[in-house]
Amino acid sequence: MLYDYIEKIRPHFNEGGKLHALRSVFEGFETFLFVPSQTSKSGVSIHDAIDSKRIMSFVVIALMPALLFGMYNIGYQNYTAAGVQASWLTMFFYGFMAMLPKIIVSYAVGLGIEFVSAQIKHEEIQEGYLVTGLLIPMIIPVGCPLWMLALAVAFSVIFAKEVFGGTGRNIFNPALVARAFLFFAYPAKMSGDKVWLAKDSIFGLGNNLPDTLTMATPLGEAAAGNTMNYDFYQYALGTIPGSIGETSVIAIALGALLLLITGIASWKTMLSVFVGGAVTAGLFNILGPDTTIAQMPWYDHLVLGGFCFGAVFMATDPVTSARTEPGKFIYGALIGILAIIIRVLNPGYPEGMMLAILFMNTFAPAIDYCFVQSNINKRAKRAKK
Repeated sequence: MLYDYIEKIRPHFNEGGKLHALRSVFEGFETFLFVPSQTSKSGVSIHDAIDSKRIMSFVVIALMPALLFGMYNIGYQNYTAAGVQASWLTMFFYGFMAMLPKIIVSYAVGLGIEFVSAQIKHEEIQEGYLVTGLLIPMIIPVGCPLWMLALAVAFSVIFAKEVFGGTGRNIFNPALVARAFLFFAYPAKMSGDKVWLAKDSIFGLGNNLPDTLTMATPLGEAAAGNTMNYDFYQYALGTIPGSIGETSVIAIALGALLLLITGIASWKTMLSVFVGGAVTAGLFNILGPDTTIAQMPWYDHLVLGGFCFGAVFMATDPVTSARTEPGKFIYGALIGILAIIIRVLNPGYPEGMMLAILFMNTFAPAIDYCFVQSNINKRAKRAKK
């Protein structure tokens, strides 16, 4: 029935139709709902049973456990810090209503720019923002104002995607560019002990929560040299302050499992990030300075902050990461190494994962070039023999 309706209205969007100016929008929704029916007429093509929109859809599904737990954790942290009793459903609904406006703003601004860009360039609407639009709200503090989020999304889509030609041509991960923009433009809203709280009343929820609550993340406490009042169980479960989607290792692991089973994410990149981070953290434990964050056990480093989330959903981005198979090991390991180095040696910025991935986005093409050129040289030598 839906397919028949699409076919019925198609003439209005074809050349000469009264809605021809919106053809890109029509094609975007059509290909989101159905696999395109066009086939190659010439040349050699390798066909797969899944297209990029379905890949993006799987990634969105993989993000759901972290997103849903993050919504619950928003309410849990606010009510617990205030010493107010509430049911888990009340906590979840509070977090859901705090998160929903951020998701709406992210998609409205990002997709709006992509729609306009597609119409101007007479191209198809690109599907990359299906994932980016959800990632951005999940990696910012819950206290980030909506207008600030909208500004970061606009900056990311325009300057991290469209200027490079759109999805598949961008050098940097757009979601991380949005976070970096907020971090450097509005640092007071991205760090500190008040940005992890949703203090506004939502449909009557939160009226009994005081506005003077403060809540530091475990990494922030460690960077300040303070004792962390959480245990590894809380780190793994995710009942700690932090960005919305980054706290629960268990929820992130469920998403990672789906990405690995479907073959969408590279296990080589993912594994090497953790190995690089663990080895570097272990070396700091042995040789590093006598500070709280340097002497933090290596396994705590891997489950705190955005390390797990970045390793699973950011470092494995097929567009901005290394694409050669050996290069994925090098690329991932360097991300893990840099993340821990930034955490330990820069106490003013105890996270590290965002800058590590953005930095390695820059060098991913060079890593691939070295391995490709090495293979070319080997083949040339064999040909001479």
